[in-house]
Amino acid sequence: MTKTAPGDDSVDAYLAAVTDQRRRDDARLVVRLFREVTGTEPVMWGSMVGFGRHRYQTADGRSHETFAVGLAARRQALTIYGVTYDGSNSDLLARLGPHSTGKGCLYMKRVDAVDTEVLRELVARGWHANPSVDADDCSPR
Repeated sequence: MTKTAPGDDSVDAYLAAVTDQRRRDDARLVVRLFREVTGTEPVMWGSMVGFGRHRYQTADGRSHETFAVGLAARRQALTIYGVTYDGSNSDLLARLGPHSTGKGCLYMKRVDAVDTEVLRELVARGWHANPSVDADDCSPR
């Protein structure tokens, strides 16, 4: 069973429920940036805000679906998904400002401490690297 799937929960309600004011404001700013870059509206995928739908197949031949790019307003940091994998985008990450990375995740404590134009480019690269499909006809965009 898929743990993370698109749902009907409200992105606005999710953002409003973020208790830390700075994290809430940062998350709202980044959602606007994602909207501008992707040209799509956000959808809640469990506790994450996702943009687009990305289908992929794992080494064992199983098919999966997730969002193409997304974010979560976690307690410790704003977490960005879909913009860095296996050392990708190191040129942009070097210019971004204070951050850390995990396996496929970018963590930022404060958006005002990073270069948002570099973040915008990271999101654009992630959006293009993780081709999104239309939910109705599953054709690549």
